[in-house]
Amino acid sequence: MTLDAVGASLPGVPDSPGVYLWKAEDGEVLYVGKAKSLRKRMRQYVSGHDDREKIPFMMEQVASYDYVVTDNEVESLILEANLIKQFDPPFNVDYRDGKSYPYIALTTGDAFPAIKYTREKHRPGTRYFGPYTDARAARETIEVVRRVYPICRATCVEWKRLTAKGGEPTGKPCFDFHVGKGPGPCVGAISPDEYAEKVNDVSAFLEGRRGGIASDLEHAMRAASADLDYERAARLRNSLEAVKSVLEKQKVVSDRPLDMDVIGVEREETIAGVHVFLVREGRVLAGNEFVLDKGLDVPEAELIEGFLLRYYGETSYVPKEIIVPALPEEPEVAEAWLSRLRGKRARLSVPQRGEKRALSELACTNARHALARYKHRTRYDEERLNRALLELESALALPVPPLRIECYDISTLHGRFSVGSMVVFSGGRADRSAYRRFKVRLDAAEANDFAMMQEVLGRRFARDAAGDSRFGSRPDLIVIDGGKPQLTAAVAAAAELGVTVPIVSLAKREEELHVPDWDEPVTLPTGSSSLYLVKRLRDEAHRFAIEYHRTIRDKAMTVSALDDIPGVGPKRRKALIKAFGSVRKLRAATAEEIAAVPGIPAEVARDIVAALASEDGS
Repeated sequence: MTLDAVGASLPGVPDSPGVYLWKAEDGEVLYVGKAKSLRKRMRQYVSGHDDREKIPFMMEQVASYDYVVTDNEVESLILEANLIKQFDPPFNVDYRDGKSYPYIALTTGDAFPAIKYTREKHRPGTRYFGPYTDARAARETIEVVRRVYPICRATCVEWKRLTAKGGEPTGKPCFDFHVGKGPGPCVGAISPDEYAEKVNDVSAFLEGRRGGIASDLEHAMRAASADLDYERAARLRNSLEAVKSVLEKQKVVSDRPLDMDVIGVEREETIAGVHVFLVREGRVLAGNEFVLDKGLDVPEAELIEGFLLRYYGETSYVPKEIIVPALPEEPEVAEAWLSRLRGKRARLSVPQRGEKRALSELACTNARHALARYKHRTRYDEERLNRALLELESALALPVPPLRIECYDISTLHGRFSVGSMVVFSGGRADRSAYRRFKVRLDAAEANDFAMMQEVLGRRFARDAAGDSRFGSRPDLIVIDGGKPQLTAAVAAAAELGVTVPIVSLAKREEELHVPDWDEPVTLPTGSSSLYLVKRLRDEAHRFAIEYHRTIRDKAMTVSALDDIPGVGPKRRKALIKAFGSVRKLRAATAEEIAAVPGIPAEVARDIVAALASEDGS
């Protein structure tokens, strides 16, 4: 559908509130937006009445659209947030590189909930806290939580067995309980009610409600000491010290028990820095910073709304008040959405004076520093990458700087599960959308390194010769992970198809580059930008190949591991493989998560967890 055809069809769009999706020819969702009147808003795009710079460029790519009518504007905002999260459109406001941030998770759907570190945020029966922009801080928080409130780890084998049995003790103590770091539900050392109290305390701690913890622990410690229970008193003392160390690091910004987030923004042209202070009980609990580089050609009010949708659509806790540098275009709609997420009233504000104004200015200052650090790092990276490409051009006598480099690696297990990887660096940076992987078709008896590399390169160049646009442009340089044999195979494959691309191989140990027809290998200077670049290439190709190899191998192993479990036939096996992909991921899943797979009854799910846990412990 041409843009004119799109415009001609808009009279059929209702004059109602809702959400619209602009789509490219291949069906990719380019942009998601909401409107009081779908017809009027969508007409602005086609008629040229939307003066944002990105709009003409986006509309050149638009081939179709969808829309969903909603009952009111709040429903539109909720749907918009969900669709942005689902489709990650390139023209909506987004975190830089679409980076995934870590969370702390509590498996609240289990009889004895466990705590874990994760980057996933979609499993039912799990409560998530975050996101954390500092992965180390998330892990350290888990350690502190478990020192203060010893609850189970989701990685504990006995906890998995306990969960598979619906919370019945297994009779076998886990390692954590043995060393005094676990509460012992595996051996019935704690009742479900007592454990639930600990989980509630953990939730409060992770939400930032920590004010009364220190006094409660101190009171309990004195009571234990008075009862001559010195072992318990010592444990409580250690917990108290852990809590105090956390509280000491948190700056007190108010003598009032303020519960709020303070958002600061600093923007420059097509990029913005954002800093979020989490203030709980008058203390700054943490500071998260983000860099936005998508969908920023918008007024500040729209940028703020876009960030609110992204951030609070993924965070686990909405505070009573959110301080922003500017209100969204329709603050009452945003507040209604936030209040629904919170379960009670949440409000947006732009303070003009006092301690809240000072905090807002401090958040904006931190956002400015975050943006400056990113720009400095990016500028330094650009200089280093340009230097690396020029060094490679000189060292390898290339006709041009290698702006597009492809690197290949083979991963195999004695000829089985053999795969090849192709990673692409454009301008010295990883271009993950251009990565490709190959499942080697040779029989195990034929699958030596030489033959496999020849097959992979042959298939890549055959696609190129056939004009397959999915492989992008022809590279300026090909790097093979390996020595002279792998290089010989690659050169032979290229020659067979008449491809003339410079090809070199990087030996693993000596870090030397082998060049066809050169008597001596090329040794790049230690510490040079060029050596760093080719090592990154090699390591990335190796990682990508290993990842695919493990995927294929794990699928085969999953089938094998499920063979002897009663109630798991070919159809259910296929569903489990599709849902989890590997034995490792299936073994880490709870019975509830397995039962969520279509066609898997709860009883069979418990049998699977028990069987895999038994196998893991044997």
